[in-house]
Amino acid sequence: MEVLQNLIDQTAFFNGTMDWRSYVMIFVAFVFLYLAIKKGYEPLLLVPIAMGMLLVNIYPQIMEEGGLLEYFFKLDEWSILPSLIFLGVGAMTDFGPLIANPKSFLLGAAAQFGIFAAYLLAIVMGFNGAEAAAISIIGGADGPTSIFLAGKLGQTELMGPIAVAAYSYMSLVPIIQPPIMKLLTTKKEREIKMEQLRPVSKLERILFPIVVTTVVCLLLPSTAPLVGMLMLGNLFKESGVVKQLAETASNAMMYIVVILLGTSVGAKTSGANFLVPTTLKIVVLGLVAFAIGTAAGVLFGKLMCFLTKGKVNPLIGSAGVSAVPMAARVSQKVGSEADPTNFLLMHAMGPNVAGVIGTAVAAGVFMAIFGV
Repeated sequence: MEVLQNLIDQTAFFNGTMDWRSYVMIFVAFVFLYLAIKKGYEPLLLVPIAMGMLLVNIYPQIMEEGGLLEYFFKLDEWSILPSLIFLGVGAMTDFGPLIANPKSFLLGAAAQFGIFAAYLLAIVMGFNGAEAAAISIIGGADGPTSIFLAGKLGQTELMGPIAVAAYSYMSLVPIIQPPIMKLLTTKKEREIKMEQLRPVSKLERILFPIVVTTVVCLLLPSTAPLVGMLMLGNLFKESGVVKQLAETASNAMMYIVVILLGTSVGAKTSGANFLVPTTLKIVVLGLVAFAIGTAAGVLFGKLMCFLTKGKVNPLIGSAGVSAVPMAARVSQKVGSEADPTNFLLMHAMGPNVAGVIGTAVAAGVFMAIFGV
């Protein structure tokens, strides 16, 4: 009986490590798994995040000092995993649509309005400058940059909630963006068909990452770890002389990093630490920021539509957030719902990759402001 009692006492139900908040977070993990597996909402992100969430709320020691996922999260704090994610994204991304249509940079810049709006809102809600800056990057729907900036600004205590909010909104782009896009556009605007993009030469593709790295890093040297890795990955892809490196960065390495980063981010959501007023404020601020960024991109797209006399579909403006390529796919989906023959994906990829650069630049601006 004593042996049996010891076994019972060691179960998660009776060992004193779980309370009602743990059960709430376990339920959220199940919801994430359902959305990922049944609905197909960005499973590469949601599955590891949900499993990390599930593990830490059953066995909190996995995230304590010496625990497996605590070591994983150290790589986030040291900015290693965010930088490697950017390397992989660069190796997977085609910057051709952005090169062919440089005006896409404007749409990507407009969508960053959500970041600075969130910064002001966070200040109003009582966060200090550095905390507000770290939180605001969630508005760009850019998980790696959110983690990177939080670490650089010394906001390690907020890094977990910020990362979870950013990655959750990246995953839920197909749910959050369409209502905003439809609200701000007419059916006629959503039906606009855009002209085919011009071909981009190999020389342009090779020069683009070199020029962007040089210009951006000269102006904002603190962005070098992110912008430099993003453009290095793209140079691997476009140069054509290091195919093995490009394949490794975009496949094996990328997936390994996603596993480590996703599970460690999810493991920062223990009920006791996550279900507190500060964290809930961050989650709400992130959602508001993401919604504002989406709306700003669409509204700027409407302005470009007006100025070009109907040659720009405003839907591509929503892709100006940094969630690559999820946001571009959503632009395509909403456009095809209005007209099944409409093909916006490549046009939306321009603002989408511009948003990646824009969010990194926004992070660099905050680091410059706070003297990092």
